[in-house]
Amino acid sequence: MAASQEKLIITAALTGAYTTKDQNPNVPYTKDEFVAEAVKCYENGASILHIHARDPETGRPTGDIDILGGIVEGIRAECPILINLSTAIRMGATNEERIGVVKNLKPEFASLNTASMNFAVGNWKDRSIVSEIVFENTFEMLIEFAKTMKECGTKPELEIYDMGGIYNVLYVEPLGIFNKPIHFQFVWGVLGGMPFTSRNFAVALDTVPEDSTFSCCGVGPMQLPSAFHAAVNGGHIRVGLEDNIWIKKGQLSVGSWEQVKKAAQIADLAEREVATPDDVRKLLNL
Repeated sequence: MAASQEKLIITAALTGAYTTKDQNPNVPYTKDEFVAEAVKCYENGASILHIHARDPETGRPTGDIDILGGIVEGIRAECPILINLSTAIRMGATNEERIGVVKNLKPEFASLNTASMNFAVGNWKDRSIVSEIVFENTFEMLIEFAKTMKECGTKPELEIYDMGGIYNVLYVEPLGIFNKPIHFQFVWGVLGGMPFTSRNFAVALDTVPEDSTFSCCGVGPMQLPSAFHAAVNGGHIRVGLEDNIWIKKGQLSVGSWEQVKKAAQIADLAEREVATPDDVRKLLNL
């Protein structure tokens, strides 16, 4: 079981690689939109910001370092929130593009995917597949990406879509490629990965090392249940329009910041103080 932490860390994931303005007009595309949303998330309790860059003209996900660097620079100029960059970036990104965001920008955090998987978007009404990829994350990539992150002073956020990812991490951990505590992100509800259930949560929590930390994010309707479970079991919470475009059933979220505000309310109900960026540095040993 993961180690309990007194203060609760809230991460805001603003866009992802799939969510569009057609789904929710508050998804940021431009640098100014990213910066404004980042400030609101920080003001409402987020201490970490997870970023996929978008082409400001087309809204498509991009690995362009100039665009991403401008977003990061703009955010850092306005608030002290910690930066977590995605190494998934977009469909079809090369390995060098993926780890390049760490080499070039050296963020405080970066996502580190732990297992290959079928990653799909489905229509749950007729069970058709809208889009899908084989999301490649080999052992070689896991080891090499982790080594690069360690060299760059970037904390890996180990993305866990199913139980295989945890066991992959446990296999390579003796190589000394991770600084303690190891930080896991349980990602619930991606088609091709594990859905959120109390049983799945309990099994995952019992499998990660005792001295590790963890956060939960859930896709769509799995966001709030996983957040509540994390809050009362010593974990942390990720919210944002990357994972869920709604604030409640039938009502679009006016921004990721609104979900951050709700996560802070969950932390309060669990009698846990919301962590500041300085708290995060201590809790996760940056």
